[in-house]
Amino acid sequence: SAAAFTPSSFNGAAVTQRTAAKASMSMESSEDLAVLAKKLNPILGFFDPLGLAKQSFWNTTPEETIGFLRESEIKHGRVAMFAFVGYIVHANGIHFPWAMQLDGTPFPSVSNAPEAWDSLSESAKYQIFAFIGFLEVWREIMSEKHYMKGGKPGEFPAFDSRYIPGGALNLYDPFGWHKNRSEEAKAAGLVKEINNGRLAMIGILGFLAEGKVEGSVPALKGIIPAYAGEPMAPFAESIFPSL
Repeated sequence: SAAAFTPSSFNGAAVTQRTAAKASMSMESSEDLAVLAKKLNPILGFFDPLGLAKQSFWNTTPEETIGFLRESEIKHGRVAMFAFVGYIVHANGIHFPWAMQLDGTPFPSVSNAPEAWDSLSESAKYQIFAFIGFLEVWREIMSEKHYMKGGKPGEFPAFDSRYIPGGALNLYDPFGWHKNRSEEAKAAGLVKEINNGRLAMIGILGFLAEGKVEGSVPALKGIIPAYAGEPMAPFAESIFPSL
């Protein structure tokens, strides 16, 4: 009938589409964070002294901001876990037996882990940062749903053989161990990952602080060797021009 083409019917359809689209996105709220916090730490519970869960970064909604914060925490936790283990490995002088660079330069044998990074050539450091940048871009543009639009925080999209010749292992689940796990098991695993990531962030910063300022972490005094370099300066020379 003609009523189907009236402005009100079109507006109603538009509203319905927006509502359906919003419903299809699983966005976390501050209430969801409070529930998760109890699972992570039943004693402390929800701890947000800065009120970040109620902020709206870059003119987004609080739910989208929470998606950003959740992704950031999981990502930083994973990097910290790698760093914590890597620090211990290098501090014990463990390294690959083959050459580190094409010119035959071997991996350094050091007892002070940050010195292992300092021994890398600048070109090697640029390659590492370039690879990290590639992973960041891939995560942002190849996810089925962005983490600020209802996607799963921390989920890394599989590499696609259409863009990467031969494909590559999926960083999120490289060996397919979690593919057939139940949702309950996955949720429990995520709680463990977040807690381990938080502890690793505290741990690696404790290592770096004690190495730079002796006695700053009393429990590590005499265990972590002093480091004369600058742990927050990844390159020997700044990539930014001096002003």
